[in-house]
Amino acid sequence: MAHIQLNDENLPGIIGLMHYSPKTAKPLNELAEVLLVDDNSLTRGERELIASSVSYWNDCHFCHTSHGAAAAALLNQPVSLIADIKNGLQQTAVSDKMRALLAIARQVQKGGKHVTPEHIEKAKAEGASDKEIHDTVLIAAAFCMYNRYVDGLATWAPDTDEAFMPMGEMLAEKGYNAVTPVEAE
Repeated sequence: MAHIQLNDENLPGIIGLMHYSPKTAKPLNELAEVLLVDDNSLTRGERELIASSVSYWNDCHFCHTSHGAAAAALLNQPVSLIADIKNGLQQTAVSDKMRALLAIARQVQKGGKHVTPEHIEKAKAEGASDKEIHDTVLIAAAFCMYNRYVDGLATWAPDTDEAFMPMGEMLAEKGYNAVTPVEAE
């Protein structure tokens, strides 16, 4: 049970929080839309991998699994991708550039000052642009915030990875602005 009385206790994770506070939901979803959906040289699937990985490192089950499900939908991967993210993408082919960007995201998750010039140079050596490095850091930082929001209010999440697949498919198809609740009049 959440730490606060939500409008609908049946809505999991951030969805319940967004229905509780549509006014804050709107900018949070707009940020997610810019970071994860808008045109970018990183694919939507790659950006969802960053979001899911950071959420896993932060021990945020809801965000890790929902964004892992979105990555699976976008990358045409099975539900097992969610477990593979937990294992450092050992079974899923990702580029050396993506691995270098995930290493930067891991450092951001620990704290921004953990990102070193060596992490940046490694990513650049693997072909990452300044924009891709910027966006990786911002996605990682934003997901630290989203994760703390979801877990700081003790929201619930389904137990199985499979239960998240419809949500992942919806996010892949419609994006994040589609889930912003309408404020009550």
